Formats: sequence, C-alpha cells, structure tokens
Amino acid sequence: MTEETPGFEEKPDVPSGANPDDAEPKAASEKGAAPAGDASDAGLVAQLDQVRTALGERTADLQRLQAEYQNYRRRVERDRVAVKEVAIANLLTELLPVLDDIGRAREHGELLGGFKSVAESLETVAAKMGLMQFGKEGEPFDPTIHEALMHSYAPDVTETTCVAILQPGYRIGERTIRPARVAVAEPQPGAQTVKAEEAEESAADDKENGGPEEG
Repeated sequence: MTEETPGFEEKPDVPSGANPDDAEPKAASEKGAAPAGDASDAGLVAQLDQVRTALGERTADLQRLQAEYQNYRRRVERDRVAVKEVAIANLLTELLPVLDDIGRAREHGELLGGFKSVAESLETVAAKMGLMQFGKEGEPFDPTIHEALMHSYAPDVTETTCVAILQPGYRIGERTIRPARVAVAEPQPGAQTVKAEEAEESAADDKENGGPEEG
C-alpha cells in the first residue's frame, strides 16, 4: 500500500515549458465566452427593431403620399369638370336669345325651309350639351325657377299659378341658367271664404239628411 507524503498536493500535469499558472486564466476565458455571445445577439435584435421601425415609418410616409396624390387627382378632376360646366353654361347663355327667336318664329309659323333645318340642328346640339327647357302653363308658381312679370286674380285657381309662359326657362342639370318668365294668377280675394262657407253648409246638409230618424 502506498502512503501519501504529508504536505504535498497533486497538481495537474502541465506541458513541458508551460507555466502552471496559465491554466487558470484559460479556464476563466472559456467561462466568459458565453456572455459575449449573448451581448452580440442582443445588439442584432436591437438593430432589427430599429430597421423594422424605420420600415414602418417609410411605409406610413408612402401611404400618406399616395393618399395625397389620390386627393390631388380627384380635386383636379373635379375642378376640370366644374370649369367645363361653367364654359358650357356661358356658351349656352349667349345662345338663349337665338333660341327665343326660334321659338317665336315657330309660334308664328315662320320656321320654314332651310331656316327650319338650321334651327332644329341648333336646338339638337344645345340639348346634347345638356340644355333643358322648362315652364308650362298651369303649373304652380315657384319663385326659385319662375320670374313673375304679370300678376292677376282668377276665380278658378286655388293657389298662385302660372297662367302664361312669356319666356321659357332653361337649366343645365340641376343648375338654372335662366328662370321662366311667366304671368301668374292668384285666387280671387274672398273666393276662398265663400268656398269654405259653401263647403260647411254642404257638410251640414249632408249630416242633417243622413242622420238617424227618430221613431
């Protein structure tokens, strides 16, 4: 049995020419390698988050720019249509006196021959451009589309009514470019009172004649 010599400890084998103290720093460096790798991964994650944030900001900028461009295109198209409508309305407004002359010639039977063909062609072109004529006898007076040039009373009307169209009105779509110039008639003063009294008397007679008989 081998006896250990008191006072001596076994030491690991050390290669020839190497300092035994070098073994401990080497082990310490091996233990520190793992924390260095974790720090590197954390840095990559932080960089990735920054890239994602920058990408989100750029995407939002692009979407905002696209929305602004679409709004710009719609605004330009709306302005273009409005300018076109104004130009057409101005042109047709200048033609209204000619159309009035054609209407008067037609009423007097003077729309004949080549003049008739030219007049009808002009009216067709105006209609294609959106011009519409309005104003009829017997329709209720509307101050938003009618201009009263003459006024009278009539016993056979129950409201202010257009009894004559002195000059037709014209509109383009919903836009009135000239009101219809008309003669209007209002109910005869007192006629409503007489009619109301007659209606009351008639109702009373019907009630009296149609009531139950006493037996």
